[in-house]
This record gives sequence, C-alpha cells and structure tokens, in this order.
Amino acid sequence: MKNYDWINHVKGESKFLDDLPVPEGTLHAFVFTSSVAKGKIKSIDTTTAENYPGINKIITYRDIPGENQIGTILRDEPLLAEHEVDFIGQPIAILVGTDADVVREAARLIKCEITELPPIVDPREAFEKGELIIPPQIFSLGNCETAWQNCAYVIEGSAESGGQEHLYLETQSAYSIPVEGGGIKIFSSTQSPTAVQRVTAGVLGLPMHKVEVDVLRLGGGFGGKENQATMWAAISGLASFILKLPVKIILSRHEDMMFTGKRHPYSSDYKIGLNKDGKILAYDVQFYQNAGAASDLSPAILERTLFHCTNSYFVPNVKATAYSCRTNLPPNTAFRGFGGPQAMFVFECAIHKAAAQMGIDASVIQENNLLNESDEFPYGQLTKNCMAQPTWYQAKNDFDFEDRKKAVSNFNSKNKLVKRGIAAMPICFGISFTNTMLNQASALVHVYTDGSVSVSTAAIEMGQGVNMKMRQVAASIFSIDISKVKIETTNTTRIANTSPTAASSGADLNGRAVEKACLIIFERLRNFSASILDVEDSNKISFKDDSVYLDGKTTGLKWNDLILKAYLKRINLSSHAHYITPNIHFDKSTSKGNPFAYHVYGTAIIEVEVDCLRGIYKLLSVKAVHDFGKSMSPVIDRSQAEGAIMQGIGWATVEELLFDEKGKYLTDTLSTYKVPDVHFTPEEMEVKFLENNTHSEAIFNSKAIGEPPLMYGIGAYFAIANAVKSFKTSANFRYSLPITPEKVLMNLHGDKLTASGIVSRIKS
Repeated sequence: MKNYDWINHVKGESKFLDDLPVPEGTLHAFVFTSSVAKGKIKSIDTTTAENYPGINKIITYRDIPGENQIGTILRDEPLLAEHEVDFIGQPIAILVGTDADVVREAARLIKCEITELPPIVDPREAFEKGELIIPPQIFSLGNCETAWQNCAYVIEGSAESGGQEHLYLETQSAYSIPVEGGGIKIFSSTQSPTAVQRVTAGVLGLPMHKVEVDVLRLGGGFGGKENQATMWAAISGLASFILKLPVKIILSRHEDMMFTGKRHPYSSDYKIGLNKDGKILAYDVQFYQNAGAASDLSPAILERTLFHCTNSYFVPNVKATAYSCRTNLPPNTAFRGFGGPQAMFVFECAIHKAAAQMGIDASVIQENNLLNESDEFPYGQLTKNCMAQPTWYQAKNDFDFEDRKKAVSNFNSKNKLVKRGIAAMPICFGISFTNTMLNQASALVHVYTDGSVSVSTAAIEMGQGVNMKMRQVAASIFSIDISKVKIETTNTTRIANTSPTAASSGADLNGRAVEKACLIIFERLRNFSASILDVEDSNKISFKDDSVYLDGKTTGLKWNDLILKAYLKRINLSSHAHYITPNIHFDKSTSKGNPFAYHVYGTAIIEVEVDCLRGIYKLLSVKAVHDFGKSMSPVIDRSQAEGAIMQGIGWATVEELLFDEKGKYLTDTLSTYKVPDVHFTPEEMEVKFLENNTHSEAIFNSKAIGEPPLMYGIGAYFAIANAVKSFKTSANFRYSLPITPEKVLMNLHGDKLTASGIVSRIKS
C-alpha cells in the first residue's frame, strides 16, 4: 500500500512548519544564551541591542507574566535564566525583531557579565558530590549476594556509552499567533502538543483552554521533540503574547546542535556470575546517567534503563541500581530507545567479557540464557508469548550463523592485516509508557455527507507512517477505499490531554482509539442499514468494498448513498472515543508490576571487516529476524526497522559526541559530528518478519516498530570488537561506545602508534 506522506515528500509537496504562510508583520525571535557552563549572572546590558534597527523588544525573566518554569517531571528548569546559569546555551533573553538575521546580529551586542564557576561534566563526579536529579532507583530479583558463591566464573568491569545527536531534518521551530480573548495559537514542531500547551499556559499565566497547539507533521523527531520542543514553543508564545503580534522562531542546524540535549551518555559498572555451563546466575550493575543541568525526561529514561537491564535474557538474581546525575551540560532528553540501548549495551559487554574469560564464543552464553515463556523480569512481569528463542533460532538457521562464524574464522586465518568479525544481537523491548497514566488516547471521527471521512488523533506524523496506519484503520473498519480517509492535523482543541507520540506507542494507542470511534459509527450505520433493508437482525449486515452486504451478498446499496440517507434520517455520523491500555500497572514503591502491554523480540547477525593497520572498518552485512506481529503495513514497518538499525549502528560506531572540561560541545556542527552516510551502509541488509500468530494488544494484532530495531546496532560494536580480538588476542578491550576508528586503532596498537611501532607489531 502506498504511503501518502512518502509520495508527497518525494514530490516536495509536504508542508512543514516553515512552509506555513505567515501574515504580514510577523516577527522573528532568537535567544541570547549563556557562554559558560556554570556561573552567577552579575549584570546584563541590553541597551545597545535594543537600539539596533529592526529590534522590537528584548524579553528577560522579569517580563514573564506567569511562571518562569518549563520543567515537566520536575520543576527545575527556568525558561529564562534569572541569577545563575547551568549550561552553555541556556537562554537568558529573547530578542524579537523584524528579521531572523537582525535578531541574531543584535544578540551579539548584549553584554552579560557572568562570574564563572567550575562546572561538572562527568556523571561520576556529580555522583560523588551528591548532585543527583532524583534518589537512586533500584530494581532487584532474587538475591545476588548469596548467588555469587554458586558461580564458577565471576567477571567485573565497566562500560561507557556516549550520547547521540538527534539530527532530525527539521530543526526546532515554532510559530505563534495571538487570538481574540487574550489567547494564543502555537504551531509547534513537537511530539507533545499537550506539554507545549500546559507549559506555555503556565508561562503566560493563562488557563490551558486559551492556548491552542497545532501540529501538521514533523521533519523527524527521534525523541528530541518529545520534551525539548516545548522551550521553543514557549519562547515563541511568550513573545507573541507580550507584543500581540505573530512571532516565529526557527533554529539553524548549528544552533540546534549547540542548544539542545542529546541521548544520555552513561558510565556503568557491572558484575556477572555464571556457572561452568554458561548459565548466568547473577548480575549486579550500577548506571551513572549524565542527565545534564535539569531533569527534563531523565527520571523516566533512567527507569526505562532499569526495565531493560537484562535485555533478552533470564537472570534469576539481579540487582540494578541507577543514578541520575546532574551535570553542567544542556539537559539530555529522550532518544529512540529511551534508555534501553544504554542498559542492553552494558549487559552485552558483560557477556562479551565473560565469554573471553571462559574461552567460548559470546553467542554460546547468549543462546544459553534467552528468555522463555513465563520467565520473570527484574520488575516482576512474566514473559507472555515470548519470541526471544524463536527469533534467535530462525535467525541462526535462516542466516547460517554457524557457517558464517566458520567462514569468518577461515578468512581471518588467511589474512594478517584485514580481519572480520561477526556478532549476534538479540533484543527484548517492552511496549507501553512506563508511566501508566500516559497509556491513553482519544480519536474524533467524522463521516461527511459525501461519504468521505475525517480522523483526528493525538498521533504526530514524523516520518514513521502513523498517519497512513490511522487511515488504514478507518478504511478497514468501514471497508471503504483509503482515498476517502483524511488525517487532520493534531490539535489540542480537537483532541485534548494528549500523550506524546513516543515509546513506540503512537500507532498502538491512537489506532485503538480510531478503531473504537469508527466502530461506534459502524454500529449506527449497520442498525440503520438493517432498518431500511427491513432486516431484523443487524448482525446480518456487513460492509465490503464501499457497499452494504446482507448475508454476504450485495444489496446494491453503496456507501455514499447509505451515508446521505443516514444524514437525512438524522443519524449521528460523528464519534469521539477514548482508549486505555488494559491490564498494565506498576508500583514505584516496590519497583514491581506489569508495566508493558507486550514485548517485542528479535535477533540480528552483523558481520564487519576491519583494516587492522588503519583502524577503519566497513559493514558487510546486517541480517535480522524481527517480531513484527501481524504487520499493518510491511513496507512501512520494514523501512522503520532499516532506519532504526542504521541509527543504532551510528550510535554504536561513528557518532561520537564530545565536550570539553568546561562543558562546551566540540561536535556541534556537521563538520565535527560524524553520522552514517550512504557509503557507510552495509553491503547487504535483510530484515525478515518472524512467522508467528501470537496475539498482541496492539491494533489489528500488529506490534510496535519504532524503537526496538535500533538496539540491533549494538551488534556492530561487538562484531568490530571480535575482529580486533582476532588480530590482537591479548588486547585488553576497553568497552567504550561508540567504537570509532580512533578507538579501534587504540585497542589494536595502544601506545605504540608510531609508523615503526605499528610495522614491528604487524611483523611480529
């Protein structure tokens, strides 16, 4: 089935926020930000900037009519700095003027004196100084302390995982218009319309019903617009509210990379115990999350890390402790996977190191410990319809894993300077917001008198195809051609109290709500059809191919004619419905419950080739068997899986996010931040659909697809690591993600990185 959005994207006809027509007199906003990571503001002089031609106003915290606060989980983040600053890029003042270039030029004229203080950029240092966002969080199962004595092998180590830039194509942006009655309408590039509405209302001192938020679509989000788009919408809304004129703000690529938070870097310690047969008996892990200067979504992300601390394996004794550490970086935020990848990476490091010590392949430990039906997770939920082993064995068989391992070993035995590596990466990812309250959605469906259908939901289209899936739901239930169904913009006046389009649940929640709303209208139409066809039992009525059927035979009554007749008889052709995910709960006081509607499983096998002289590498193949459920749209789902895999591989290999000891990003442009390009893509990529008929709580027995495949990318890290180990078996491999060519070179040659040193090492 063709995806309407994709076609328009290719044709250049899709509209984004910056494409919206603006009225004459629209102003532009920009922010003056802190140039230091930590300090106290001594003075700020805006006089010269205020007199710059084209500047209408400069807004500081003193001009805010409501509360100077944009924090959502915790109220710890001011919109505009007051007396101190906590990260480079923190907004201090808003410049509003006639032109986007004018406000940027004027920003250079503001004089701000800040007494600089020593910043914290390392989460372990923050932990030692007691700088925690929330108290430590602990998940446990069994008893680790007594389990160690039963272990034949006990391995300890540490792992570092870096951040990741979202790099959505459309940068952070917002456009606000004052409306009559003292309200404001905001067009925002956000995954969370209600968060924008709630926070902006607080900043303006207005009730929420006076703030309308509208979202057409996003040019990508990946979690970076779940919470962080709110700041820019509030800035636009505040300026528009004060000046009573339309105000637009759009960040440049450099500004977006410099000002916004990223995927959280983590520093972690682990201890794993196994018996002589490779069964994991105990696992103890501590996660130090680099949250940045404010909470943002860090507490929820930290919790998700704990939920996925054992990945796709059953471990009877677990203790996982997580610390959210406050540092002087821009507040880090949601990113596809939401803390899960960081946890899975640490566990795979533990397996990799254990396998090396035991003298076996890591896949032996992986296979020995895969989840089975009714196994218990550390948070108390039991597996149901567990596909961990089916995906593993299908991948192993379909992709000839054992033969490929032998082929890699054979290649390595014949080549001195070029080595190959292969690794398997199983995944298990829970689907639902771990904050139970967010697992709800609403839909509004109208059937017009010509038979066309309008659908409004909270789902935000950001390239993942959710609009197409919502159209499919309505078209399927009414059994009409999909061209008759239109998806409206996401708007807080049509759908209130929206949950973010995040946690891979956009299609699940909103699809179910659309289904309920359509079924209400469907029942009205079926009963009406029975009455006009003089049939007592309405269950004999069905719809098929834009027609009404009786006992499986066509009646000659067409959909369009039925709708018009129903309208003339005053049948309600509109419906609003609300859906909540059933049977989920989680007790934060005990860290136990049933937080997920279901889990998604899969296994990927990744093969790489490493140039052991230069440290560079290439991806030979990525092959995965993924648990899609019954896919609503195989084309959309496969493309989502492929894109997620590449994003995960980027995080694991080349996307290195760097900052200096003063909290300044060193990789805030595309000339310093490397992302996978067309030349980096695998020579072969194959994503197979797991063949199964298990029930899913998602719409039409499908399964979520947005986040889970990203974790397959971690396998690329270990494939490269295995190639390095085959060249230098004595390598004391340091687990630090991403495994850039520079890190590969250091692991290969250590401190002997002179030309003569490398040559002598190769000869030996």
